[in-house]
Amino acid sequence: MYLKHEIGKIGEDLASKYLEAAGYTIIERNFMARQGEIDIIAKDKKELVFIEVKTRTSDIYGKPVEAVNTQKQKHLLNTIKYYLYSKHLENEFVRIDVIEVYFNNDTYKINHIKQII
Repeated sequence: MYLKHEIGKIGEDLASKYLEAAGYTIIERNFMARQGEIDIIAKDKKELVFIEVKTRTSDIYGKPVEAVNTQKQKHLLNTIKYYLYSKHLENEFVRIDVIEVYFNNDTYKINHIKQII
């Protein structure tokens, strides 16, 4: 389990660097609540973007985005609702993205999927 956690952290770091290079402002990482966790919260122009990062070393079990199934989406939505309420941001324009990170040795590839829900 420790190795999967480390690979996930590397993926989140790479995704954050990618987003910053693309002009996003990172607001928060690994927001935790009873409802779940949000990997990255960023600002893209006037939108508040909630980003789920999925990192894989292989696609033997499918694409990373496929792990964001109906149940994961439900947890994400509930966590996002809580975040917006707790920060008094109910009137913000929001978007939910997934960033797939394919990581192999010292190389990686990023696939940014916007507005998944």
